[in-house]
Amino acid sequence: MSVVSSSPILSPSSGRFSSNSSTNLPLFSTSFTKPISQKRYPLIVFSYKSGTGLTSEDKKELLKRYGLDPDEFLSEPSPKTRRRKEGRGSKLVVSDEKSQEERTTHRLLQVLGGKARRKKLLSPKGMDVRPMMEVVKGAAFDILQSAGGCPASLRPGRWLDLYSGTGSVGIEAISRGCSEVHFVEMDPWVVSNVLTPNLEWTGFLDVSSIHTVRVETFLERAEQFVGKDGPFDYMSVTPPYTAVDYEVLMAQISKSALVGKDSFIVVEYPLRTDMLDTCGCLVKIKDRRFGRTHLAIYGPDWAQKKRKSEKKIPIVT
Repeated sequence: MSVVSSSPILSPSSGRFSSNSSTNLPLFSTSFTKPISQKRYPLIVFSYKSGTGLTSEDKKELLKRYGLDPDEFLSEPSPKTRRRKEGRGSKLVVSDEKSQEERTTHRLLQVLGGKARRKKLLSPKGMDVRPMMEVVKGAAFDILQSAGGCPASLRPGRWLDLYSGTGSVGIEAISRGCSEVHFVEMDPWVVSNVLTPNLEWTGFLDVSSIHTVRVETFLERAEQFVGKDGPFDYMSVTPPYTAVDYEVLMAQISKSALVGKDSFIVVEYPLRTDMLDTCGCLVKIKDRRFGRTHLAIYGPDWAQKKRKSEKKIPIVT
C-alpha cells in the first residue's frame, strides 16, 4: 500500500507552501509495508535543484510534522556506513549540497631578487589560484633587465599586474626597481587574505594600487581606474589558462591606451597556444618554454635590436 501526502509542503522553487498536483512529482513520499510488531521507518526522499532546495531547518520541520526524529534522519553517516547502507538498500536518501571547504593559505613562494629578496609570500592552498612558477618568473625578469640595458635591476617605471592573484609578479617588480604597481585581481578573498598581507609584509603597500575588478572591465575603463598617467612601462599577463581566449585578450591589450611604444609585456601561456609575433606596436623579443608553460615577452623595436647586437659581440679570451 502506498500513500502520498496531500498536505501542504514547501516548494523549493518558490519558497512558499503549495499542494502537490497530479502533474508534478511530490517532494517526498512515504511508503509502508504490512504492519508488523517490529518498528519500521518509512522511505523518505528529498529532491531539489542545486541552489534552490530546502534548508536543514525546513527538513527538520517537515520531519517533525510527520512524527519523525530529525536528528536520526538528518545525521551525516560516515563513508563506511554510507557504503554499507548502499550495499543493502538504504532506507534514507538525503541530497545535500556539498559544503565548501574553508580556504586557507601557506607560504611557499618567495621574492627572488631586489630589496625584498628571500621574503616568503602567502599563496592559497589548492588550485583556485595558480601563481607563476619561480623559474619562469626569474627568467622573465632576467630578460626584462637585460633588454632594458640594466642587467642588475629593472629600469624605473610603472608596472601593471593583470590577474595578479598572490601579487608575486608585481611584488618582484617593486623589489627590483619599479616605482609603482597596479594589481588587478577580481577575487575579494584573495585580495583580503593573500595579496594585501603580502604587500604589507614586504613593505610595498604604499606604492601599490589594488583594483578588485575583472581584467576585461579594467581594460575597457582603464582611464577611470588609473587616471591620465599614460601607458605603463611594464605589464604582466598571467591568466588562468582555461578561463580566457588568448586571441581576444591580446587583441584587447594591443588596442589599449595602457600600452605604449616603449612598454614591455610579459605573457604566460599554455602549450598549443598560438601567440602572434606582435602586440600592437610591440614585437616579440623572446619566447621560451618551461615544460607545459610558455613565456612570451613583447617590447619595443630598440630592445629587440639591442638583444641581437649583444649576441654578435665576440667573446675575447
